[in-house]
Amino acid sequence: MRVLTACLVALGTAPALADENIPDQYPGSPLYSKPVEVIPHVWSAIGATAPPTYENTGHNNNLSFIVTGDGVVVVNGGAAYVLAEALHDEIKRITDQPVKLVINENGQGHAMLGNAYWAEQGVPILAHVDAAEEFEEYGAQILRRMEEYNRDKAEGTVLAGPTETFEDKKIIELGDFRIEVLHLGPAHSPGDISVWLPEQGLVIAGDMAFHERMLPIFDDTITKDWLETWETAFEPLEATYVIPGHGHPTNMAQVRRYTRDYLIYLREKVGAHLEEGGSLADAYYVDQTPYKHLHTYEELATKNAGRVFEQMEFE
Repeated sequence: MRVLTACLVALGTAPALADENIPDQYPGSPLYSKPVEVIPHVWSAIGATAPPTYENTGHNNNLSFIVTGDGVVVVNGGAAYVLAEALHDEIKRITDQPVKLVINENGQGHAMLGNAYWAEQGVPILAHVDAAEEFEEYGAQILRRMEEYNRDKAEGTVLAGPTETFEDKKIIELGDFRIEVLHLGPAHSPGDISVWLPEQGLVIAGDMAFHERMLPIFDDTITKDWLETWETAFEPLEATYVIPGHGHPTNMAQVRRYTRDYLIYLREKVGAHLEEGGSLADAYYVDQTPYKHLHTYEELATKNAGRVFEQMEFE
């Protein structure tokens, strides 16, 4: 039943259950929600679509894992030591196979701050070289921000970067799975990767793809490059199942609508504003109401427009 329900969601035939106003869906655990089996042997603990808070323990991204038959591969270290430990507890309830690898999807806190727990277990940690550099440079301030909202829940969390890096592609043959860890190109943040299971047609997309919550555009998010990566490398995967970085498992059409199409829409709106001689102050308020239903719209829409204006002004 768990697999069936998750697959229905993945295929877009069941309504999403996400609600950013629910502070915690799994009160018995530091995790925001209990892991669900998306397809056989591939699990994900779906994070809150709200910003990180004390109530959700910073679990506002997806913590996924693959039970290969010869060990477990985890995708994302988690936003705190306590989250990594809680995820491991759930894994041990599902299988007695050991965790053999942790993959960080980027250099952000929710991907790497839990690494210290996994390092204590002697588990290798893999990330893209750019993500490793990002965490090395900004890790201290990322940790401070987490400590501010997580307070006592930050206990045990110390900085621990990946133990192994790669540049373009890392192929892992383990048990019954071929796992391709891919840096497809520039996207949401430096060192973003996607984990592709070609035989299952499933991609753990990371922050390449969004759908239930509005995607954030950072100072170093180059939207033109993100769109090129989408068209030339992500879309050609033709994935049947998509586990995004945030939000429930879904399909390619859904993430295309709320990632690629949103970026195109926003760039068109800002481009028209620039052609009319509009200012940055007014650019913040270009019309984004078709996406108003997305979680974190209030927090991100105006910031996104301003950053796209600053980029396109010099393209």
